[in-house]
Parts: sequence; structure tokens; C-alpha cells
Amino acid sequence: MVSMQLPQWLARFNRHVTNPIQRLWAGWAPTFGILEHVGRKSGKQFRTPLTVFSTDEGVAILLTYGPNRDWLKNITAAGGGRIQRYGKTFDVSDPRVVSKAEAAPSVTGLWRPIFGRLPFEQAVLLRRA
Repeated sequence: MVSMQLPQWLARFNRHVTNPIQRLWAGWAPTFGILEHVGRKSGKQFRTPLTVFSTDEGVAILLTYGPNRDWLKNITAAGGGRIQRYGKTFDVSDPRVVSKAEAAPSVTGLWRPIFGRLPFEQAVLLRRA
């Protein structure tokens, strides 16, 4: 399978155009969630829609744009954040960047086979606090 990372221009476009729209429904839709985190420099509150999968201990988030993401730097600095999924919000902690292959066995439910087939190489595991 070909590994991929989405282009940075798309990340910028999504941050300004797509994310505000996705925030309207991402906290309810399957394989989506909204990560609530605090800027490590600004102290500003952020709500970032992401592709989120349930795991044995919490959630796995695919790094579709690679690991150099502000949201990941923010939750790493803070030790966690909050996830909104299926209309519920819960705390998450202990962010760990791992390979998709390492994360895949802990993904639960119907989406487990899909997770393993997606063309991204890394994920972040977060423990439900």
C-alpha cells in the first residue's frame, strides 16, 4: 500500500475554510471528533475536527498531515485535551505518536478493518482520562 500525507496547502485551506463547517457536525459523525485544546503559546482555546477512532483505552487519531501539527504540539505540551464524539465530551491524556501498525490492534468496533487500510503511516493514541 502506498503511504501518503496530505499536502500542507490543504491543511491551511481546511483550517480556514473546511474546519469551521465541519465543527457543526464532526462531534456527532462516525470516525470524526472535535479535539478541544489550548494553544501552548497563545493560551487560546481551539476546536479542531479530526478523524478519530475508538480504542481499548481511549482514541486513535490518524495523522493525515503528518506529525508537525499545532494541535498535536498543543496537546503534547498540555498532556492532553478534550474530545467531543457522538455528542459527548471527555478528557483525554497521555498523547503518544505511534505507527499506524502499532495503533491498529487497539482500535475497536466496526471501523478497525478500515483504520488498518487507510493510507497514512502515523497516529496519536490518547487515553481516556
